[in-house]
Amino acid sequence: MSLKPPKKGDLNKNWMKRRRDKLIKIQPEYHLIVTEGTKTEPLYFQAIRDIINQKYRDRIQLDVSGEGDNTLSLFERAKERVAKSANGYSHVWVVYDTDDFPAYHINRTAELCNSETTEETVYHAIWSNQCIELWYLLHFCFFQSDICRTAYGQKLTEHLKPIYAGSYAKNRTDMFDVLRPYMDSAIANARLLDRVNIGKPPATAAPGTKVHELICVLKPYLND
Repeated sequence: MSLKPPKKGDLNKNWMKRRRDKLIKIQPEYHLIVTEGTKTEPLYFQAIRDIINQKYRDRIQLDVSGEGDNTLSLFERAKERVAKSANGYSHVWVVYDTDDFPAYHINRTAELCNSETTEETVYHAIWSNQCIELWYLLHFCFFQSDICRTAYGQKLTEHLKPIYAGSYAKNRTDMFDVLRPYMDSAIANARLLDRVNIGKPPATAAPGTKVHELICVLKPYLND
């Protein structure tokens, strides 16, 4: 094979263009999931990451980071990670619970995700009022009672035991696998809650969650 440069007369020929096009490498779309918790949420999303990164590495790449921060601090951590990234993130998913944090911080984080979004990076506020366990519960039923976040564990256990999945405990490593068969029901129930909460900011949308918005983006890569 000749290593000589092409002649000027060959530069516009179709066969030369095809050879050049082959050199263009399609880069995967990079997503960053930043969570408030350091165990419960990361374990759930890491299970998703492992499935997708193994099967679709050339199309999409997920990074998951459990930061241990909340609301406004979590958003700043997310921005720092974007700034330090060598690849650049097309989508950043800021996953946080409302818990008992000030309403201003809860709502402001969602506002910042909108205002700080650029053409290169879209920030998504994936909040749960009060906690991500609401998203878990929606896999089994529609639920719209504003209960204390500590009560979700018992309710989840009531649904897990009949399917021989034991009792709920934070930091379970198998929650994604346990809940996966009921994903479509969870999405439908979360969307129904969205309609109930229409017009409400995150701090007053109780209960409410946006986790389904992230799952809907990733779901096509999770089908067997």
